[in-house]
Amino acid sequence: MSALLAAIENGDTIVTTGIILQELLQGFSGPRARDQMIERFAALPLVMPDRHDHIAAANLRNSCRRAGIQLGTIDALLAQLCIRYELTMLTTDNDFHLASTLIPLTIWKNT
Repeated sequence: MSALLAAIENGDTIVTTGIILQELLQGFSGPRARDQMIERFAALPLVMPDRHDHIAAANLRNSCRRAGIQLGTIDALLAQLCIRYELTMLTTDNDFHLASTLIPLTIWKNT
């Protein structure tokens, strides 16, 4: 969370996807928490995958799998969106860190 706060304080552009918002909302209980999450995320632009992204994500996932790196379907799509839009991914998920050794995915590093 401190990485996200630092990015906000630095004025960095922060984007998200619909699937991230959906996953976060699925983890909340109660309408108040849900409404707060929706309100906070309304300020963030959404990047949307297209057909090419889904094809490229499948290729990324297959490349990772052949190298012994497990990258789920949704994670591969998120990685593809970061690659396509030249975004730095903020994550604590080790699968992304492993995948970044094989694919051109940039992971945010705390400096």
